[in-house]
Amino acid sequence: MSANTKAELLSHPVEHIDITKIDARPIIEAMGKMSFSSRDLARATDIFKQAVSDPECSVILTLAGSTSAGGCMDVYRDLVRYGMVDAIVSTGASIIDMDFLEALGFRHYQAAGEVDDNVLRSHYIDRIYDTYIDEEELQAVDHTIYDIANSLERRPYSSREFIHEIGRWLKTHAVKKDSLIETCFDHDVPIFVPAFADCSAGFGLVKHQVENPGNYLSIDAVADFRELTDIKIKAGSTGLLMVGGGVPKNFVQDTVVCAEILGVEAEMHKYAVQITVADVRDGACSSSTLKEAASWGKVQTTLEQMVFAEASTVIPLLASDAYHSEVWKDRPRREFAKMFEQ
Repeated sequence: MSANTKAELLSHPVEHIDITKIDARPIIEAMGKMSFSSRDLARATDIFKQAVSDPECSVILTLAGSTSAGGCMDVYRDLVRYGMVDAIVSTGASIIDMDFLEALGFRHYQAAGEVDDNVLRSHYIDRIYDTYIDEEELQAVDHTIYDIANSLERRPYSSREFIHEIGRWLKTHAVKKDSLIETCFDHDVPIFVPAFADCSAGFGLVKHQVENPGNYLSIDAVADFRELTDIKIKAGSTGLLMVGGGVPKNFVQDTVVCAEILGVEAEMHKYAVQITVADVRDGACSSSTLKEAASWGKVQTTLEQMVFAEASTVIPLLASDAYHSEVWKDRPRREFAKMFEQ
């Protein structure tokens, strides 16, 4: 294995699945007549379509994990493109290390087989399970974030605001068009990354701050919380499609509680679907069920569904069914990003 060259290791790019070309409605319908996780997925798909069809409901997508690198990037992009998602809360990796990296013309790669991770390190290749990233390309992402930060006014930004500026930059600099970031920019769909420094953006922003002492751009995580809560208050009825758990899951659920602290009675999230492999027995936030969230006043339990499955195997089916069902056809766009225009 040590004889492998970097070119050989990075010779099989990940191809992102296209939900518009695969009609999953028959398999979802069949799964609804089964049991176990198949029936859970069918019910989750129905709940998601109800949320999209509800004229009073705004839909928020949360992303955690590495499904974007693994082939689901265009799934999330198309949920925005076809008006089925009104806001996104994500980890930094999904937005910067994965989506923005590919917008710059780089790729993710399939691992061809077992390779010693020390060999990968010697070739400057990073591994996510069975997916490779060229570390040199990832560092190009870091430096691009640094350049964008240097070009902006020196003040605090919410992650939503900074990612909006990345979308503006991509309109003239993208190598791969129609990334998730650029598509959200085009449709005024805000993206929040509440732990923004925990990704390649963090490296670029650290470099920006070190080289501009006392006069630098910063990311205001509290502004993220306030802005997303403002969206929740304005939206009224909301539905959640949650891929994985972690910070994005808790962050979006907490908006209901935050609104209450601000003296505003906000509705609990009416529709909620979570796709996760987290074990409920560990007691952590990522594995807390949606029914548990009801005790906190965050999620109603009438239209909620947990799907315990690896997300890349089921989110394309759910999204394809929703797309081909055309529940989005007459749905008005919320354009929540316009709330923050000055």
